[in-house]
Amino acid sequence: MRYCQIIFIVILISACSKSNWQAASREPAGIASIPSQDGRAIIEFYAADAFSWRGWFAVHPWIAIKEENATEYSVYEVIGWQVRRGKSAIRQYQTPTPDRYWYGSKPELLLSIKGEKAVKLIPKIQAAIALYPWVNEYSVFPGPNSNTFVAWIGLQVPELKLTLPFSAIGSGYAD
Repeated sequence: MRYCQIIFIVILISACSKSNWQAASREPAGIASIPSQDGRAIIEFYAADAFSWRGWFAVHPWIAIKEENATEYSVYEVIGWQVRRGKSAIRQYQTPTPDRYWYGSKPELLLSIKGEKAVKLIPKIQAAIALYPWVNEYSVFPGPNSNTFVAWIGLQVPELKLTLPFSAIGSGYAD
């Protein structure tokens, strides 16, 4: 019986593990507005299944902000390997496509705010990002992690009315 259990676990892990993370898709999912075609200010929160078997249990979320008439979005996310390299956990970059696959997993749009409401909330979100208390820490469980970061922003800017999925493990760390 023990032999069968081991074989089952090996097959399950092998069958469900994704390919090399470096080769996994990072293509745009076609969810986000194209900046050159939409001059409004935009705030969007995304989440995608974590890479490999972790995706069975957890998601990786991020925030995309586009100022009014901007040609790119500013994307903010927390990444564990940043901390391991002695950098801030918060990774920020500019892109016209903030809805890229998270290493093979298609993102889900959690929240989208456009127009005047976004114009009013963007400075509040940026201020909350600047005050994130765990910039030098990262722990998959119980947190702080990428879900903690997005939950923290939601708590600091309650006007967002952000709801994270059940699989946002570590989101309760911010409470």
